Amino acid sequence: MKHGKKYTEAAKLVDKAKLYEAEEAVALVKKTATKKFDETIELNIRTGCDSRHADQQIRGSVVLPAGTGKKVRVLVFAKGAKADEATAAGADYVGGEEFLPKIQKDGWLDFDVVVATPDMMSVVGRLGKVLGPKGLMPNPKAGTVTMDVTKAIHDIKAGQVEYRLDKANIIHVSIGKASFTDEQLLDNFNALMGAIEKAKPSTVKGQYLKSISMATTMGPGVRIVANRY
Repeated sequence: MKHGKKYTEAAKLVDKAKLYEAEEAVALVKKTATKKFDETIELNIRTGCDSRHADQQIRGSVVLPAGTGKKVRVLVFAKGAKADEATAAGADYVGGEEFLPKIQKDGWLDFDVVVATPDMMSVVGRLGKVLGPKGLMPNPKAGTVTMDVTKAIHDIKAGQVEYRLDKANIIHVSIGKASFTDEQLLDNFNALMGAIEKAKPSTVKGQYLKSISMATTMGPGVRIVANRY
């Protein structure tokens, strides 16, 4: 794959053979952000889990102390008092079955996170083929199937991110923007890694976290010391 001049210059800053401490990695990744827009900074965490086994799945959420730097649009499936509660809590869209044709037929997806009360999951389930592949299906483990819609909305708006294992046994999560300070990114990194460490399945043998890499959306990866997690 051929890279542009800016990527090539940024890549020269990174020692591919070195495992960096988190503090060093944050500072270095910020230096590789050369695009005109505010690039997202992402973590790619390769685990020793086997996603083929149900007891080695990892899925959860954590509120990043410094937020995500993104404006998050929340769609809530709720009715009655819970719908009113969701509106009061700041949800961008609140409703029920009226959203089905809009999403299924019109392809409306102007939202980033979907929250649902348990009694509305029979409705949301009919959107599985649309929301599932896009990672938008509400899930109790991620805190998005709940009766406490106020907490869910406030957490999401405050900077909650979801982490989950993909088929290659890797977790991909963004931890902020290149415009964040080193301290903000480090706080977010530590919060995320703490949550993932707690989520370790008891059935995993050997090293849990095999490698951690940090990079901007368009930049080179910086490898981080992983064996302490």
